[in-house]
Amino acid sequence: MMFEEKARPIPITGKMVQEAFKKVRANKGTAGIDKQSIAQVEENLAENLYKIWNRMASGSYFPPAVREHEIKKDNGKTRKLGIPTVADRVAQQVIKDYIEPRLEAVFHENSYGYRPLKSAHQALSSVRENVRKYAWVIDLDITAFFDNVAHDKMMLALDRHVEEKWIKMYIERWLQAPIAKAKGELVAKEGKGTPQGGVISPLLANLYLHYTLDKWMEQQFPDLAFVRYADDIVIHCKSERQAQFVLDKVQSRLNACNLSVQAEKTSIVYCKDYRRMETSKKTKFDFLGFSFHPMSLKSNRGGMFLGYDCEISKKSYSKIVAELSSLRFDRWAKSWQEIALLLNDKIRGWIHYYDGFKRRTLKSVFHRLHNRLAKWICKYYKRFNGSINRAFYYLQYIRRHYPSFFYHWEIGYPIM
Repeated sequence: MMFEEKARPIPITGKMVQEAFKKVRANKGTAGIDKQSIAQVEENLAENLYKIWNRMASGSYFPPAVREHEIKKDNGKTRKLGIPTVADRVAQQVIKDYIEPRLEAVFHENSYGYRPLKSAHQALSSVRENVRKYAWVIDLDITAFFDNVAHDKMMLALDRHVEEKWIKMYIERWLQAPIAKAKGELVAKEGKGTPQGGVISPLLANLYLHYTLDKWMEQQFPDLAFVRYADDIVIHCKSERQAQFVLDKVQSRLNACNLSVQAEKTSIVYCKDYRRMETSKKTKFDFLGFSFHPMSLKSNRGGMFLGYDCEISKKSYSKIVAELSSLRFDRWAKSWQEIALLLNDKIRGWIHYYDGFKRRTLKSVFHRLHNRLAKWICKYYKRFNGSINRAFYYLQYIRRHYPSFFYHWEIGYPIM
């Protein structure tokens, strides 16, 4: 791919644009307001990337409107995602790659979301360690965080780490880009909001919350621990009274930064175990798809004790079960190969997240899957005469002779 090597007022190179496109392609994603997919961009890739480079390097790049897409939530409400065009995602990736290393150098160690070499599993591990040391937790939820990020405060935070005027110019343009509603109406941002779905939005969100919460917590409550994954926040306290005091202070801090606590989703939780026998109305909280609550655990010396740990949340479990049910493969599949092709990528993803943190978390999920497979066997193999018990024996036979057929069999999950 050839880019004219003429002097440009902005030091963006063709190689930077090419590398950015590779990352956008790897992340996949759908088309924006222009309805142009990644595959369509690739049909004339050299010309399309040249346009992005030429406009960005000359300072004449202006982002198009962001297409709004609504996703239904479990509570009946919707989450609004902003989907930039593929070209705009490439442009955002260029700037993200350029400034991320310097911002990463200042971000707090307790911030885990959407950061290189940081993960949800690390955040969960930190919470597991902290609940052994602190008896109380503030399970904090921010109301519509991405919709309420104040542009002026975002730019002030950016000023601390970015001297280049052209970077701030482009980021300001992205912050101000209008939202395109489903019916085509364009809605202005009016000084707040960054689209949840934009390439650069998570980096900007982390910068905003670094000064809003992370740095503030470090200064105001240096003896307390907290874990933040994007806008999901857990604060650990030593007593209920302290937790209430800290929550009141956090509420005031968020209000000063144009944010607010979502009261119905924020709570103070008692981490009850064999050492902590106070009474409390709430002893459970959810974080990143897992539920933390009192549970029976095995002792290293044998026997059981009351500990405080986590397992897959009911919400996450229900979503997986609902997805399995919606596939209805027992009604249409004609072969084992069809079922394996349909399920294995999904099974691999579930296991890598939930089992990757805690072994055998999905045992009951796969029990449901095996029940559905037994129903399919009864339907597909007439010789079983509808006997679920005989179908399970046959399923065990398949499991023994073809242990790598399904991914969860391959890593040792049993039939029963």
